Amino acid sequence: MTHLFPSDPTQRRIAGELYQHAKDLPLISPHGHVDPALLADDTPFPDPARLFVVPDHYVTRMLASQGIPQSRLGVPSIDGSAVETDGRAIWRLLAENWHLFRGTPSRLWTEKVFREVFGVEKRLGRTTADAIYDEISDKLRHPDYRPRALFTRFNIEVLATTESPLDELTAHAKLAADGWGDRVITTFRPDNLVDPEWPGWPERVAALGELTGTDVGTYPGFLTALRARRELFIAAGATSSDHGHPTAATLVLDDGEAAVLYRKALGGGADARDAEAFRAHMLIEFARMSLDDGLVMQLHPGSVRNHDVALHRKHGRDVGGDIPSATDYVNGLRPLLDAYGHDPRLRIVLYTLDETTFTRELAPLAGGYPALYLGAPWWFLDSPEGLRRFRETVTESAGFYNTAGFADDTRAFCSIPARHDVARRIDAGFLARLVAEDRLPLDEAAETIADLAYHLPKRVFRLDRS
Repeated sequence: MTHLFPSDPTQRRIAGELYQHAKDLPLISPHGHVDPALLADDTPFPDPARLFVVPDHYVTRMLASQGIPQSRLGVPSIDGSAVETDGRAIWRLLAENWHLFRGTPSRLWTEKVFREVFGVEKRLGRTTADAIYDEISDKLRHPDYRPRALFTRFNIEVLATTESPLDELTAHAKLAADGWGDRVITTFRPDNLVDPEWPGWPERVAALGELTGTDVGTYPGFLTALRARRELFIAAGATSSDHGHPTAATLVLDDGEAAVLYRKALGGGADARDAEAFRAHMLIEFARMSLDDGLVMQLHPGSVRNHDVALHRKHGRDVGGDIPSATDYVNGLRPLLDAYGHDPRLRIVLYTLDETTFTRELAPLAGGYPALYLGAPWWFLDSPEGLRRFRETVTESAGFYNTAGFADDTRAFCSIPARHDVARRIDAGFLARLVAEDRLPLDEAAETIADLAYHLPKRVFRLDRS
């Protein structure tokens, strides 16, 4: 198939040739949010609605924008209110409103999964909803459609999940015992322990102390506890940490200043400015820890979390209520880069939701500091057009080899191969234009697409263990 390739016949032909060098390479998924219990337990998916709709906030968000509440889509509530539990009813609601997804990546990914994973050729709609539901349901009962079988069929080499330092990594222990420890690895995500504005922060800090047997009443004890959890995560296979701060601000404090700020926050006396200063300093601390233990830092600022207050109150976090905001990387990252930007031990993969910064800030930064790599467009930007704009805006300043390859960033397990395939096709098209314009030889373009699809993410995220 030539979908997503350029419409120009010459470029389309070259893109098809280049795509062949990437399409069958194993998938490296270094940043995502699949529940590791899915693969540890290897139980069948319950039904199509709970596979495609309920956990996918891309889908539920679009439907909610047209006045269909998440409760009708089966999204669990935290306030005790009732939600729809009938999978077929949820599925029919999706089918009746499938027109809302015209032109969106959600439709593209979903229809690729229908066709390429489940062999469904019918177009989803009101009249086909039940037939498609039944066809997928029948296949989900077959052993070939259990999570581990699909993982193997998808040709996933490594899948990184994301856990809090408070997670006891039980699912990962089970995976390791079953011989899957190198295939499904964890990622250290400490946001809920370094953000004093996140409700319940003091209680979580106390839980960290209990988990590690450390006195976290002091700032040095807090750092010691975090290092201990990082060591455990690394033993469980982690090669990276993940930091989703509101901004890209970093701040160097001396030990005394940091200790005063920590005590103030722990006592409940920190204001918004104090909380931002603490988060900013903790990025410096995590960079220092990475110098010692080698974890690759992933930083993705710029999301106003829980912007939809009513949605947050009813359904909690990570259900589609977050909104991107403008982000300053040049000034925000400068203290960290001044300290460690040229240290060969440090790797930072930097994502953005503010694509206005690609040309102005991010590409020049990655093109100047050895520690920085540009992460793939993600979340609101991981669409065909977003991926194209990324290559067009960063390549001339940062090149290809200051980028970190594709990251699917998904909770929707079955969409992983579709998302990677879209990225490979877009890269094939971009490279084809360079070849057609005599800006890059064909053999170098072939080598580049294989690097972007496989070799770069494996190296940047230290998945080759080098």
